[in-house]
Amino acid sequence: MTHPAAAPPVEVMWRPGCPFCGSLRRGLKRAGIATLEHDIWSSPEAAVRVRAAAGGNETVPTVFVAGQALVNPSVRQVQAAIRAASPEGQDMPAAAAGQPSSRAQRILGRIAFWR
Repeated sequence: MTHPAAAPPVEVMWRPGCPFCGSLRRGLKRAGIATLEHDIWSSPEAAVRVRAAAGGNETVPTVFVAGQALVNPSVRQVQAAIRAASPEGQDMPAAAAGQPSSRAQRILGRIAFWR
């Protein structure tokens, strides 16, 4: 019996007060993407990983998907990395697989209604 491949873990490196971090974290949550989050100010190991990925800088957010580092990515770039790491898109919520969420569908329906 075979089991579908699970989506790879998504690790988000962030720091308090970073507006880009907050935006990405909210976007990933809305897209239904589960993450492991690491505050680089509280975790020296996370800070070292970020510096290694960002040419010595502590640029956040930095996201790791299946060993690939994405420095200051968009939600769509994270989704693409997840799809690349698990080509069948197994265990990915519809929103994470690039499908509009039910909220997005409602908004698009309202826009279409008023046209």
